[in-house]
Amino acid sequence: MPLRAPKGFIDESDPKVCQIGHPAPPWLVNYADLMTEMVCFFVILYALSAVLNKDVQQAVKDVEEAKKNIHAEIDVKIDREGMKISIQEKGDMAFFASGKADVTAGMLSILDQIAPTIKNLSKNFDIVVEGHTDNVPINDEYFGSNWELSSARATTVVEYLIKDKDFSPQYLAAMGYGQYRPVCPANDTPECKAKNRRVVFFVKTVTPHGAPPSPGAAPASSAGPGEGVKAPAQGAAPAAPPAGGTP
Repeated sequence: MPLRAPKGFIDESDPKVCQIGHPAPPWLVNYADLMTEMVCFFVILYALSAVLNKDVQQAVKDVEEAKKNIHAEIDVKIDREGMKISIQEKGDMAFFASGKADVTAGMLSILDQIAPTIKNLSKNFDIVVEGHTDNVPINDEYFGSNWELSSARATTVVEYLIKDKDFSPQYLAAMGYGQYRPVCPANDTPECKAKNRRVVFFVKTVTPHGAPPSPGAAPASSAGPGEGVKAPAQGAAPAAPPAGGTP
């Protein structure tokens, strides 16, 4: 027994209903092409939003100029997520003492030179400081893993920017990735390990200050002087006194 359409519904035998296997109306082909082109157009605009931002363009120029006086590898990359300023160790100059979260004099010099550029970006965008280590394991009384060490190092950088460079803690966060996002996957030579021991400033250009929060986002809270520093639950650790280890 064939099913009858519920009251108020159009019967499937009605000519207005497109039967399965029947061709769509001719106008629908052009309409579908137009919608596809519109989607592509807005995706391209979204991807270029960071590149076209004047503050980001100026920041790229400032970082390129600062590279001339910095003894470190600095790479600037802009993608759909935002802008990333990656600072890698070069030569004998280390950013942190081995197995510790204390910044060296050389790292402080680098931070002093790029801080004005990053501070200008922090006026409009949130900034996440990422800590990365090589694959040399660590497990001592202060750090149980490279996750904790990298988080502590990122937190130390954030605290320096807040306390010494007058950054707003509301727009800064710290995050540690340990050895799990290497730029040199081999991790088998001193040069390769030095590249992986890096600090990355991730400028989230896709969410400028004042933009409406994304669905499901937690409401902003009033942060105190030290509450703007964040770290992932799996690797959060405060800066600690000197300890042994060789990451």
